[in-house]
Formats: sequence, C-alpha cells, structure tokens
Amino acid sequence: MAGLWFDDFVVGRRFVHEIRRTVTEMDNMLFSSLTYNPAPIHIDHDYCSRTEFGRPLVNSLFTLGLVVGLTVQDTTMGTTVGNLGFQETLFPKPVFAGDTIRAETEVTAIRASKSRPGQGIVTFVHSGLNQRDEVVCRATRAALMLGRPA
Repeated sequence: MAGLWFDDFVVGRRFVHEIRRTVTEMDNMLFSSLTYNPAPIHIDHDYCSRTEFGRPLVNSLFTLGLVVGLTVQDTTMGTTVGNLGFQETLFPKPVFAGDTIRAETEVTAIRASKSRPGQGIVTFVHSGLNQRDEVVCRATRAALMLGRPA
C-alpha cells in the first residue's frame, strides 16, 4: 500500500512530494467545460487580453484538485476512507498554462475517530508551488484514514 495508515502519521511531519505536473491550456479548458464554468477569465483569450493578467487564469478548483492529487501517492493512496472537508483554501498567486506545480504537505493534527473504531482523522495543510517556488494554493484538509490492520 503506497499510502500511510492513520497510525503512521505524526503532527509536524512534512512531505515534499516528488511528482510535479505542468498545467496545459487543455487542462484548463476541459476542466472548465466539464464543470460548466463559462467564466471568460478561464476560457476566452480575447477577453483575458484586456485583463490585468493578459491571458486566461487556470480554474482555481483545477489547481486545488491538482495540488491534493499530487499528495496522494505519499500520504493517502489506498488508506483514506474519505475527505471530511476543507477548512481553508487560499490562492495567493494565479496559475497559468505552462506553469509547473509541485506540492508539499504538513500534518497539523491527528485524532482517533470517536464513531469509527480503528480509524482516525488527519488534518493536512497542502501547499502548491509553481516553478518559481511561489505558493499558488494552500488548503487545510481533514481526511478520515484507515488504521493499520491487526
């Protein structure tokens, strides 16, 4: 199993995830289309040429999904029951097609589940950084994790 069990997490543990991914224009167009988001700031080059950015912004929910996805192999692959929620999500810098995103994670809290024996809740802070090491996304996520099988 690539993911860690609830019992393997400790507060303060940090992960620098190895997998990186360059975002393409197609990623942005497809994601915006699949989620029915017609905002011109994501899909209209002419409109965007007249904005402060001069080009389309990558849909922030794609960015969030990518950042969390980049963390899965090292943390929760096959050992998570499910996401419980995101307490805070920030996008301090924009993402554009051509940016390469990488992720880092810190475990900020752990506790045994009160209602599910053998499982526990882990709170992660995921940070997405671009090729210039600028933070483009930071999200605090709670996940219900499986405990190590007996």
